[in-house]
Amino acid sequence: MSTKIFRARQAMGRTVRGQALVAHDGFSARYDLDRIKGVFSRPAHKLVGQSYVGKILVLDTAKGGVATAWMLHEMQARGIVPLALVFNSVNPILAQGAALGDVPMLAGFDEDITTAIPHGAQVEVNPEARSISILA
Repeated sequence: MSTKIFRARQAMGRTVRGQALVAHDGFSARYDLDRIKGVFSRPAHKLVGQSYVGKILVLDTAKGGVATAWMLHEMQARGIVPLALVFNSVNPILAQGAALGDVPMLAGFDEDITTAIPHGAQVEVNPEARSISILA
């Protein structure tokens, strides 16, 4: 079995494995999620209605302001946080939120990671190696 590996320029957190939820949409913890039900709730988001809990989100870019940081922390405390976040590009606010919420994160690839990773694929996020690998 061959494994396809993509390298990121920014990374933090621990290694995790899980199912990838992929969309070329942006990500705002404040405006895109129902943080009580654990699903994407913004009607215009491609992942609307899908649970993000325990999933690896592969999205285009981070959106939002300072609320993202405390929202990711609050989601972690309630056990309804994504397993990891993977972006083509990220902003400092979301990076702070991922660190505060203890959510592994990768960002900055040489190709569009939202087209390289198939929706629903099993992947491994390895921040120490700055990589995401398609497992199946």
